[in-house]
Amino acid sequence: MSILVVGVSHKTTSIERLSRIALDGPAAAKLTDALVAGVHVDEAVVLSTCNRTEVYASVSRFHGGLDEVTAELSAVAGIGVEELRDECAVYFDEGAVAHAFAVAAGLESMVVGESQILGQLRLALSAAQRQGAAGSTLNALFQQALRVGKRVQTETAIGAAGRSLVTAAYEALADDHGSLDGARMVVVGAGSMASLAARTAAALGAELTIVNRTKAKADRLAEAVAGTSVPLAQLDRALAGADILLTCTGGRDLKIGADQLTGTPIRTVIDLAVPSDVDPTVAATGIAVIDIARLGDRLKDERQDGADAAAELVRNEVADFLGSRRAAQVAPTVVALRTMATEVMAAELDRLDARLPELGDKERQEIHRSVRRVVDKLLHAPTVRVQALASGGESVDYAAVLRELFALDPQTVAAVMKPEVRR
Repeated sequence: MSILVVGVSHKTTSIERLSRIALDGPAAAKLTDALVAGVHVDEAVVLSTCNRTEVYASVSRFHGGLDEVTAELSAVAGIGVEELRDECAVYFDEGAVAHAFAVAAGLESMVVGESQILGQLRLALSAAQRQGAAGSTLNALFQQALRVGKRVQTETAIGAAGRSLVTAAYEALADDHGSLDGARMVVVGAGSMASLAARTAAALGAELTIVNRTKAKADRLAEAVAGTSVPLAQLDRALAGADILLTCTGGRDLKIGADQLTGTPIRTVIDLAVPSDVDPTVAATGIAVIDIARLGDRLKDERQDGADAAAELVRNEVADFLGSRRAAQVAPTVVALRTMATEVMAAELDRLDARLPELGDKERQEIHRSVRRVVDKLLHAPTVRVQALASGGESVDYAAVLRELFALDPQTVAAVMKPEVRR
């Protein structure tokens, strides 16, 4: 099985186009089920954030897998296949591993080095595991990607910056209007992004009102930031007493319009949702709007300290992962070779026993031990060497070479391979 990544991101398309392909939880689950029901896709994980919507898949064939993933993503996102292809980036096998690790490290994010992506990757993997769509290939990829991301956060300067879209948005707000200290802020949403936004604002001295469709979640977040909470139905009342609105629900059924904000004290709207929570007409009212598109322009040329060190760490981790993967792929062939040698040795010893029945037990056992030692010694160096060579960066298929040299039956090799277990 090979690894395929197909998706769109802030690097391949506009924020407006990216918002059309953004998937909520149910849509991502629907896409995952459709993918693993295909002919060429064995495993699938769907990652959809404000920066990207990507499918990670374990596939039997590149072209067949690519066609299936593109078709199913097109169907769920409601975008034509050809239109989607023009906006997609495609990564395969080694390139897919390198991309996954770079994403986990925050090197592919709009805010370089942001750490929220690690939580988003965990959630995507957990969702796929619950659906039985993540087997040994993608589990290994994502678990290692998460470890790589954690290393980048703890071992490089890029992680020390600790920035996110939230902090970038507050920096833009400070440029426009100054400090948050004493500001009255309404936060719409109670997910991970809203929680980070609320906690950061509270630390900066803002007075918070949390608004959410599920009142219990709003209550919990409000308690954590010493604020108040109201249900979504009372949003207009909350806006009437606020200076700043921050929203990041990403729900397709929520659109805050200019009519809701006209006449309120709201002077700035921060919209971190994909798709957007705020109607474009709001900007025409004179209210400052800080959204993903504006932040993208602000951060386009920014390069965090430590990005080079983080990239080098990622490159080394990719090489190690691919080496281990290649060594694991040759292991079944090594086992099959040893199995064949054992069977040949056993047959010859049986033949010897039949031809020399007069041998005593002591002599017979010594002969058996000697033959086994000879076989083990003859196989040790080449099997250890072939696994070491396989883990290197060469493109040689050492497993195929071994099968050809010793005329190993592919069915014998397949029989010793561990089946992929879905959870």
